[in-house]
Amino acid sequence: MLDLSPLWISLRIATIATVIAFFLGIAAAHFMQHYRGRWHSLLDSLLLAPMVLPPTVLGFLLLLLLGKNGPLGFLSFGMGLNLVFTWYAAVITATVVALPLMYKTTLGAFEQIDRNLEQAARTLGASEWTVFVRITLPLALPGLLAGTMLAFAGLWVNLEPP
Repeated sequence: MLDLSPLWISLRIATIATVIAFFLGIAAAHFMQHYRGRWHSLLDSLLLAPMVLPPTVLGFLLLLLLGKNGPLGFLSFGMGLNLVFTWYAAVITATVVALPLMYKTTLGAFEQIDRNLEQAARTLGASEWTVFVRITLPLALPGLLAGTMLAFAGLWVNLEPP
């Protein structure tokens, strides 16, 4: 009989990580689009680093962060949580891998929006949240969908069992 449990685990991890990367990618792209501080290049590089780092290096860095002697691991162990080698850690890792794909695609979609449309809404009294939800997101929807599919496909290729 064929055992499909690895397939379902991979599908569950990829789906959850894609949903998390979707929201984090939109938030990061929106922030980076408006941020013009001196740390812009460094933050952009950190957000894109998982895309260029070899998987073994990325895994080692995440083990250092989430291990019991790491800064995040120390906090989680203090709360009685052990994240390392659980499916939660797999979701965190998959989210870190998917985030650059979603972030970069979303940033490109946001940058293609005509700023005059957003400015017109602001002059008519719309709040920043209303401008973002009613103008920016609908106009960027094709890019958001492309980024989501790209992030999920990238995860599915990386998480598929041998």
